[in-house]
Amino acid sequence: MKQEYETVIGLEVHVELATRTKIFCGCSTRFGAEPNTQTCPVCTGMPGSLPVLNKQVVEFAVAAGLAANCKIRNVCKFDRKNYFYPDNPQNYQISQLYLPICYDGWVEIQTESGTKKVRIHEMHMEEDAGKLIHDEWEDCSLVDYNRSGVPLIEIVSEPDMRNAEEVIAYLEKLRMMMQYLGVSDCKLQEGSMRADVNLSVRKAGSSELGTRTEMKNLNSFKAIARAIEGEKERQIELLEAGKPVIQETRRWDDNKESSRAMRSKEDAKDYRYFPDPDLPPVLVSEEWIAQIKSRQPQLREEKAAYFQEEYGLSSYDAGILTESKHLADLFEETAVLSRQPKKAANWFMGELLRLRKEEGMEPEEIQFTPGHLSDLILMQERGEINNQTAKDVFKKIFKEDLDPIPYIEEHHLKIVKDSQMISGIVEEVLKQNPDSVEQYRNGKEKVMGFFVGQVMKKTKGKADPAEVSKCLKEKLAEF
Repeated sequence: MKQEYETVIGLEVHVELATRTKIFCGCSTRFGAEPNTQTCPVCTGMPGSLPVLNKQVVEFAVAAGLAANCKIRNVCKFDRKNYFYPDNPQNYQISQLYLPICYDGWVEIQTESGTKKVRIHEMHMEEDAGKLIHDEWEDCSLVDYNRSGVPLIEIVSEPDMRNAEEVIAYLEKLRMMMQYLGVSDCKLQEGSMRADVNLSVRKAGSSELGTRTEMKNLNSFKAIARAIEGEKERQIELLEAGKPVIQETRRWDDNKESSRAMRSKEDAKDYRYFPDPDLPPVLVSEEWIAQIKSRQPQLREEKAAYFQEEYGLSSYDAGILTESKHLADLFEETAVLSRQPKKAANWFMGELLRLRKEEGMEPEEIQFTPGHLSDLILMQERGEINNQTAKDVFKKIFKEDLDPIPYIEEHHLKIVKDSQMISGIVEEVLKQNPDSVEQYRNGKEKVMGFFVGQVMKKTKGKADPAEVSKCLKEKLAEF
């Protein structure tokens, strides 16, 4: 009988905080600047430079900890994690080992297997390193220190996850939480959310943990899922062959769908941690925690419940509209401005999602002024434009964020309600179609649809359908 194995997974998730400046200096954190243009003596580790803690980093860390049901330390300290690497300018990283700011928390995840709590061992503040760029043409590595000193929180889970589905659900939960809090944009493609996977396997039913490996270089959820499956199989094959699993850090190559050893796994003692002598302890009073807590926004679950209760949306619609904080904010502002929440939801769930899919856009890439869609909804509600015109104009709002009111006026797209003009066109249509008039007189009322269509065609769809129907019935009675 083949031996069954269980996978045990814990994550170290690094989240770059959305502060305007770095953790210990005033340099910008803006992504995408020219290399080494957002640096100073502090974030490049120059002798004699001294760090000064950014207060916003502490507030963001506390906000994240509260959202993840963590305990908050009233006194926390920074430590130096010593190691040499070219992208680490000081040859140490300022982090928190002994007294991290947040600890002993949990988040709840939902998978096909049901609901599960994933425990969080700690969240600590630290600075990011620079970035190495490997130039294959010149056979050298270049370093960009713009990222050096960008503030991070590292979220360390307990080994509570058992498969890739649970890992992705956990990461989605954290990403959504950070985005709703406003503490990070969590863009994996820009490196503002990164995950290291600690994975081991053990015989099913065993309570003893196996030897774990850590996998790095995981920059998408799909890559993480593939890496978990690949490493699980690799470790099982080793155990089945009677070989030991070596505790090490491995680098995942998503193109080859395989990993390779980088270095033996370090322990805390290898980093020679000691308290940072340049930074005093951080005092986080209960009053400060209470202030931060009072400013906490609604998270996704609360926002979805609010949309259902306040705007009468279905559970499904509320779930889709809150999948992205940006999308939820756009919808809510449109709903408030138009005072037509259900109609706003229909636009978002229908035309907006269709256009987004056509364009292959992420929710955060959708950029239009909610007031413009609100104006369009109100014009349609007042009967000033028909459905097709509204859809055509919304497409321009979606792509160009144009103001619909002057655009509709300039292009003469409003519904025509001129009774005299409509009357003249109706007479013209009836005179041109005597056979259809005869059919109507003989009781074939379905021909009315044909007449309406002909009038709308001649008015280029701008005539008021109700006015057209009324006029047709009056004129047919006279013929």
